[in-house]
Amino acid sequence: MKRILFVCHGNICRSPMAEFIFKKMARAEGVSEWYDIASAGISDEEEGNPVYPLARQELAQHGIGCVGKTARKITPADYRKYDMIVCMDRENLRVLGEMFPHDYGVKISLLMQHAGEERDVADPWYTRDFRAAWNDIHTGCKAIFDKFLPKAKAWVARHGSNE
Repeated sequence: MKRILFVCHGNICRSPMAEFIFKKMARAEGVSEWYDIASAGISDEEEGNPVYPLARQELAQHGIGCVGKTARKITPADYRKYDMIVCMDRENLRVLGEMFPHDYGVKISLLMQHAGEERDVADPWYTRDFRAAWNDIHTGCKAIFDKFLPKAKAWVARHGSNE
C-alpha cells in the first residue's frame, strides 16, 4: 500500500485538486484500495473551509467531485503515516523542512519533480488560472501514478478489489 499526502498552503486549491485527481486515476485503473490519498496545508488559516469554489469548478469540468473535503493543517502524525508528502511549491518545502528537519528528502518532494521539472505549481488563488494549475497537477500526479501502477496492480491481483 502507498500512502501519499499532497500539500499546499491552505488546502483549499492545489492540494485537494491533487488528492481528487489522483483518486480518480486510481479508481479508473481499479487500484484505489492500494492507495491512501489525502491532502493538507502548511497553514491553518483555511481550516474547516471547503475546497475553493473555482477549484471545485475546475475539478467538476473533468468529472471529479470533492464533496465533504475541508481544509486541514499537516501534523506530525501525518509525517509518520504517509510514505510520500508531495508539495506544490518550494515555500511548502521550506516550511515542511522546518517542521521535519530530519527528512532530508526522504518523504518530502516537489510535485513537478516527479514529472522531471524543477518548478512550482503556481497558486491559482493568486494567478486565477485554475486551468494551468489543473494541467500541472494532473501532469505531476500522472507521473507519480504511473511510477507505482505496476506495484498497485500486482497488489490488487494478489488481494482482490472491492471496486
